Amino acid sequence: MVKVTGVRFRGGGKTYYFDPGEWELSPGMSVVVETARGTEIGIVSMPEREIDEEELTAPLKTVTRIAVHEDFEILKANKEKEKEAYRICREKINNHGLEMKLVDVEYAFEGNKILFYFTADGRIDFRDLVKDLASVFKTRIELRQIGVRDETKMLGGIGICGRILCCHSYLSDFAPVSIKMAKEQNLSLNPSKISGVCGRLMCCLKNEEETYEYLNRRLPSVGEMVTAEADGVEGTVNSVNVLRQTVKVLIKTDGDDIELKEYHVEDLDFGPDRKPPVPVEKRPLPELSGKKQGKGYVRERVTEEEFVIEEEIIEISEEAGRQNSEKQGERRRRPYRRRRNQDAKKRPEKKPDGEKKNPRPREKQ
Repeated sequence: MVKVTGVRFRGGGKTYYFDPGEWELSPGMSVVVETARGTEIGIVSMPEREIDEEELTAPLKTVTRIAVHEDFEILKANKEKEKEAYRICREKINNHGLEMKLVDVEYAFEGNKILFYFTADGRIDFRDLVKDLASVFKTRIELRQIGVRDETKMLGGIGICGRILCCHSYLSDFAPVSIKMAKEQNLSLNPSKISGVCGRLMCCLKNEEETYEYLNRRLPSVGEMVTAEADGVEGTVNSVNVLRQTVKVLIKTDGDDIELKEYHVEDLDFGPDRKPPVPVEKRPLPELSGKKQGKGYVRERVTEEEFVIEEEIIEISEEAGRQNSEKQGERRRRPYRRRRNQDAKKRPEKKPDGEKKNPRPREKQ
């Protein structure tokens, strides 16, 4: 077991493990640490705890010190420099005519590197731009292309729910979101209703996916026949309410009238159709007839292994017959050509009228 603490460098960034060393750290404190990008200031996001060494993906580094007033002054000065660097980079992009959108600028804590984040539809040749920026700032320049989700994560904003965007506030990783999740939650498939600020499907669709999948499995489908356990009346499902777990059923009365009743899902019987499908290896074996098929007879009952073998043989025979029919079709489509070395059939010569065409052979004495 290893003692670690979690440090985060952005509002919604990932949490990285560090060795607290001799420092007593609590969530919310600012610390100075050494990373692969150099010295940085981060915020403690996780209290000290012990984890297995197998969970560590990289060598564990130790927290350098707790941030002091001088460190915050350097951080404030870097923020002012970032604004000026952003303005200069925008001008250089316009001068070179590059189709890219500058998103954010980040100064390293020690000032030995500047990172420019941008978005673009395709690949951009920014070698001349890097040379111009390096000649202006006299330091190492790095341009990094990001996606629209990362852009929204950096800039932040307010969602349609009225709260700060999840990716900017607490969401560290982007989970895959599909249109199936919106269908499971019975949401409108209008892109403007289920898309976030970034233009992609909202990340919050993933939050309640498992709950809706569980609730939908308990409900019958619209148009399915159900039976009320209390009075034994059968009807057709008209609509369902996923969150309340209620079902509205159309029931025919004594006359031709149709009545709409609402039941709880536990008061209805769906029948055997709602059971999960039986795996293939556990399905009952088919009963085959004893009629003659081909050269032999089929038994009334076969074992599972023989049944699988017979299915394979049938598939192989069908494939062979299909290939044979294709070859015959090709032969029929080919034009008839007489071989050069083959002699043409000669017509029989006409014999004189007095001579018999087919004389009867004499019997041997």
